[in-house]
Amino acid sequence: MNLLKTAVAAAAISYPAFAQDAAFQLPEQCITSTEMDAMDHGAMNHGAMGHSVGNGVEMMGSDSVDFSTFPEHVQENMRKMMITMPAMEQGMMNQDPDVAFACGMIAHHQGAIDMAQVLLDHGDDPEMIKLAEEIMQAQVGEIEQMTNWLAANVE
Repeated sequence: MNLLKTAVAAAAISYPAFAQDAAFQLPEQCITSTEMDAMDHGAMNHGAMGHSVGNGVEMMGSDSVDFSTFPEHVQENMRKMMITMPAMEQGMMNQDPDVAFACGMIAHHQGAIDMAQVLLDHGDDPEMIKLAEEIMQAQVGEIEQMTNWLAANVE
């Protein structure tokens, strides 16, 4: 198990898709090829902003939720989700369905990696730890596959 943790940690350092809070960005092809900038952002209902989950990140949704009262693992999951969810939305706005799928799934998979990392940092159950490690390994490979496809197919 320690060998897998080491391999996953090494992949996290060497692979740019691993989100370290605000450091996550979609591949350039997802950002430059989206036509979201031409759309009316005001027409998109994101819900009410204003719930701090730490590090200057605010959560969309109910104004009555104070995430500072939640356990650290919940706060970490919410912070990371507030980074990958907008990226997933941005990626999925592409006019090309293949590109939209790849870009949206890269952010979605990054969310799974982030959740698995929070479990590795805070979890105790050996079965869940093993599953989190397997998820991370699979998602990293799939992100790499989609990133390579984007590089080869999108100008």
